[in-house]
Amino acid sequence: MTITQQTRYWAVAVAVFLGLLWALGDVLLPFLVGAGLAYFLDPVATRLTRYGIPRVVAVSLIMVLMLGVAVVLLLLIVPSVVAEGAQLAQAAPEVFRRLQEVLAERFPDLLDSESQVRQTLAGLGDTIQERGLALANSLLRSVSGVIGAMVFIVIAPVVTFYLLVDWPRLTETIDDALPRQHAPVIRDLLRRIDGALAGFVRGQVTVCVILAAYYAIALLVAGLQFGLVIGVVAGLVSFIPYIGAIVGGALAIGLALFQFWGSPVPILIVAGIFVVGQVLEGNVLVPNLVGSSVGLHPVWLLFAVSAFGSAFGFTGMLVAVPLAAALGVLVRFAFDRYKASALYSNDGSPAP
Repeated sequence: MTITQQTRYWAVAVAVFLGLLWALGDVLLPFLVGAGLAYFLDPVATRLTRYGIPRVVAVSLIMVLMLGVAVVLLLLIVPSVVAEGAQLAQAAPEVFRRLQEVLAERFPDLLDSESQVRQTLAGLGDTIQERGLALANSLLRSVSGVIGAMVFIVIAPVVTFYLLVDWPRLTETIDDALPRQHAPVIRDLLRRIDGALAGFVRGQVTVCVILAAYYAIALLVAGLQFGLVIGVVAGLVSFIPYIGAIVGGALAIGLALFQFWGSPVPILIVAGIFVVGQVLEGNVLVPNLVGSSVGLHPVWLLFAVSAFGSAFGFTGMLVAVPLAAALGVLVRFAFDRYKASALYSNDGSPAP
């Protein structure tokens, strides 16, 4: 085929994919979740088979463990986080009222009757209470609607199980179906995409979970009110460098000032928890679990998640990360080909 014909066929394929994603988003959701879990868990199943365990047995063990973790999360952790988040939103007006009192005592000129700071603080707590409770209730309804659907609960684990069992054969089938002329280049691109996804999805998600557990447990041990929800939020947002620590640290230290005012030691302990978390993330977790060349810039990732989430809903958010990785690899590949072309060298011959 000519370049024009190939471009036309690929454009039609992309348009069909986006059309199906838009029309069948709710139907595809459990299948996409199952496929994502299978991709995430395949290295574990492969490692177990190297110890002589049959793949079906290895996959069965993984599924039992995964379902056990899901039950614990749904019954114990998620309701606690949602309830504590609602309590935090409810307590926001009181927190800002106390903050006004402290500032009025320390800086009386800053909070006179006409001060913009005073007006801002007066309305900020009520706004957080209103929006926070609405967000918590919305999240609770959406999670209950998705997780509580029997179709989702049944189909996603079944899809995960069968894809995990057949993953080696599935990859061999796809490799055998590649056009022979372009198979080496496609394999190389797929390896790059897998490397980017493995670095971010498998690595960064693991980092986020570890940091969420660390921050939540450490803040609870330190005695900070609402430490569970702040730790979980700080850990889950940590896929954006420094943002998780800044957001979580600002919230935690602010609440520590409110709760432990006059006792500097607990406040320093709360601040030290986030300092240790940053050291742990930057020197231990990210180098060992994510690596140095993920290839997914946080800004590009946020744009992809926002764009696909706005266009295709929750299903679009699920496919945003793999599509962002694939597009990033393809753009870098196209740029490398451009630099190796006569158009870049401008001398009529390909660049070395």
